[in-house]
Amino acid sequence: METIFSIIILIFSVVIHEFSHGYAANKLGDPTARLAGRLTLNPIAHLSLFGSFIFPLITYSLGGFIFGWAKPVPYNPYNIKHRYGDALVSIAGPGSNLLVALIFGLSVRLNLIYNFLPESFISIFVLIVFINIILAVFNLIPVPPLDGSKILFNFLPNEYLYIREFFERYGLFLIFFFIFFLWKLLLPFVYWIFSLITGLSL
Repeated sequence: METIFSIIILIFSVVIHEFSHGYAANKLGDPTARLAGRLTLNPIAHLSLFGSFIFPLITYSLGGFIFGWAKPVPYNPYNIKHRYGDALVSIAGPGSNLLVALIFGLSVRLNLIYNFLPESFISIFVLIVFINIILAVFNLIPVPPLDGSKILFNFLPNEYLYIREFFERYGLFLIFFFIFFLWKLLLPFVYWIFSLITGLSL
C-alpha cells in the first residue's frame, strides 16, 4: 500500500515540478509550454509511462526508494532575454518541490506540538516531504538533462565548454550510474533536510 501511495505522490510531485518550469518560462517571456497545453496541473498532460510508472517501480525494487519523472515541459531559451533565464527556469522545478516539502513538513512539525492531525495524515505527509526532497536534491545534480546541469552551464565560462560537451555526451549513462551506485551517498543529506523541516528522524 505504501508503494502505491508513494507512486501517487510522486506523480503529483513531478507534475508540480514540470508545471513550475513552464510557469517560470512563461513569466520570463517564453510561451512555448502554454501554447503546447502544458501550463496545467492536469497529470494527463505531463505523465510518461516509463518515467512516471515503470521506472519508479524499478528503483523501488532495486534501490528501495521511489524516483521518476514526467515529460519535460517544452522550452525555447531564445524567447527569454534574461541573462540567467536558463538557471531561473531550471531552478523553478526543484524549488517547487522544496516548497511542497516545506509546507507539509512544517505541518508535521507543528503537529508535534499541537497534535491536530490524525496518524494516517502524518504518514502521508511524511511521504510527501521525503519524496519531494528526493526530487529536489536529485534534480539539482549537475548532470544533463537534470536541472542542476542547466543551472551550472548558465554560469560556466566559455573556456570550460568542453566540460559541458562531456556531460551532455555521457549524461544518461552518468545518471543511471549515479542512481544505482552513488545515490546512497546523498541520502544522509536528504535525511538531514527532512529532519530539519519536520523535526523527525528517519
